[in-house]
Amino acid sequence: MSDKKSPNRFHGRVGDGRALCAHAGCHEPGEFRAPDLYGAASGFDGPGSYRWLCFNHVREFNSSYNFFKGMSREEIEESQTPFAGWATETRAFTNGGVDSPPKWRDFHDPLDAISARFRARQDARMPKERADGRRLSEGDRKALDVLKLDIDADRRTLRQRYTALVRQYHPDHNGGDRAHEKALQSVVEAYQRLRTSAAFK
Repeated sequence: MSDKKSPNRFHGRVGDGRALCAHAGCHEPGEFRAPDLYGAASGFDGPGSYRWLCFNHVREFNSSYNFFKGMSREEIEESQTPFAGWATETRAFTNGGVDSPPKWRDFHDPLDAISARFRARQDARMPKERADGRRLSEGDRKALDVLKLDIDADRRTLRQRYTALVRQYHPDHNGGDRAHEKALQSVVEAYQRLRTSAAFK
């Protein structure tokens, strides 16, 4: 005994037989799905509306169905191209993406393009160095972030920023408000670290 609920790949019967054939006046079970000519069309947003037909009426429908009916010649040609729907780049592959693919036309060897992309990624991960060549440790860089200073800041700029932030966060300059004590402590620690750093001597 066959199970009508499971699809039969040989003849396309997919319905469970509980729905009647949608053809006017037919009382046979509708076991075959066919596009609804008066419903929503199939497109980019998903499949269109469909209806259930019996074996005889779905065969009649299939013999007269024309997918291209109502389309212009240009629309038919566009739907038949193997690249239909892929005429434009998706967001992930546009130049505005975080990691744009290499332009293959600029390379003779695909391996050169792959290695160039790898080098670009490595360069992006490398921390920026000071223009004067003085080395900054990871702790120095974090301290500069706390003080909101550029890596090329000099000793004078360091001192000026420290003074400005102390005035901004110190309770004596905020009517006794101690809400910024944690920020003030971070500023003092960052300054004490940088003032003794080799990059600012």
